[in-house]
Amino acid sequence: MSNNIIILGGGESGVGAAVLAKHKGLNVFLSDGGSLKEIYKAELRANGIEFEEGGHSEERILAADEVVKSPGIPEKNEMVKAIRAKGIPVISEIELAYRYKGDSKIIAITGSNGKSTTTALIYHICKTAELDCAMVGNIGYSFARQVAEDPKPLYIIEISSFQLDDIKTFRPNVSVLLNITEDHLDRYNYVFDNYIRSKFRIIENQTEEDFFIFCLDDEVIAQKLPLLTIHTNPLPFSMKQEVKKGGYIKGDQMMLRIQEERVSMSIYDFALKGKHNQYNTMAAGIAAATIGIRKEKIRDAVKNFHSLEHRMEFVAMVRGVEFINDSKATNVNSTWYALESMNKPTVLILGGVDKGNDYTLIAELVKEKVKAIVCMGTDNSKIIAAFKDIVPTIIETDSAKKAVNAAFRAAGKDEVVLLSPACASFDLFKNYEDRGTQFKEAVKEL
Repeated sequence: MSNNIIILGGGESGVGAAVLAKHKGLNVFLSDGGSLKEIYKAELRANGIEFEEGGHSEERILAADEVVKSPGIPEKNEMVKAIRAKGIPVISEIELAYRYKGDSKIIAITGSNGKSTTTALIYHICKTAELDCAMVGNIGYSFARQVAEDPKPLYIIEISSFQLDDIKTFRPNVSVLLNITEDHLDRYNYVFDNYIRSKFRIIENQTEEDFFIFCLDDEVIAQKLPLLTIHTNPLPFSMKQEVKKGGYIKGDQMMLRIQEERVSMSIYDFALKGKHNQYNTMAAGIAAATIGIRKEKIRDAVKNFHSLEHRMEFVAMVRGVEFINDSKATNVNSTWYALESMNKPTVLILGGVDKGNDYTLIAELVKEKVKAIVCMGTDNSKIIAAFKDIVPTIIETDSAKKAVNAAFRAAGKDEVVLLSPACASFDLFKNYEDRGTQFKEAVKEL
């Protein structure tokens, strides 16, 4: 076992990994090229963990037995290149946590869109069934921190492609792959297949004792699957065809068939509305059934689930104008789903840090549903170029408050202002939560 461990990056994932490594008696040093939040520095000191910020002590890092790399750090980072060149093993925080999980079971969820909603819904079903479990990963608390501080018999983990890039033995009992659309291509040398392979790593260590839940209607998944040798039990879900095992929606009925359990339910009873959420609900229902949760509990939980903050979240109705916060839409596909569920004329707030976005994907929906676009970013030129011939009104702003005020002026009674930016938030905000919170505060001030 490697004793001298370096943690690269001091966000939630890095600090969680450092705390776990320290708990397990390893020699830990955390290094961050940027600045650390005060709360994390206090925690590292309280745990007696050495750290540095604002740069890397190269000699010390290159003496590591193993490096835990935070998911936000790209391969093109100079320190990462030096670590790779020296042949030091690099793992992700979820891999480190997996080593110490004991007999605990894991449900892991990935996909380009809908991960957080599906993860939260599976967690809600498990809590409704009174299981002792934790929701971790990309959605809040890091997996490693949970294992260190409050281990559970069941973990429901939201996992990004970046976290899967550096796994070695990580093996979920149940894996969920919702969809694959072009996202984060800047991290994959703009090669879509690299990103696809990364997503499929969620099943690479699974065996015939495990389950793989996936969307049969997703073209990318459907094309890639036949090319892979899989050792796990496939449970597809679909709206286009009936499946013998897994789940499908026919008419207005959802049918789940897993082992002996059969669950049927009207889609009108789903708490989550919109076609994309019918897929998320099927995936969550199948996952719950694989771990033996009874159909009554699944039905109850699906009926009374409340959706996540910053994901199609109703904020307020101001003089007949509805405001919706979908700040978590950090890619074009997420915004497509948001627009698809709109049934009133919409003022769309877009913009932020573009990750190689192709706006033609939402052009038809924008044409059909959007009466005005409010840009909220430091560089809006790409958005303006994409929509200037489709949308009569495009307004540029550089803060949440200005964007909300401009959108409110552009909207009429019985219309919607939708914040669904299709971009990352780092130009004007700390993260998508900060963006959504500032949006909600600005709405309340109207």
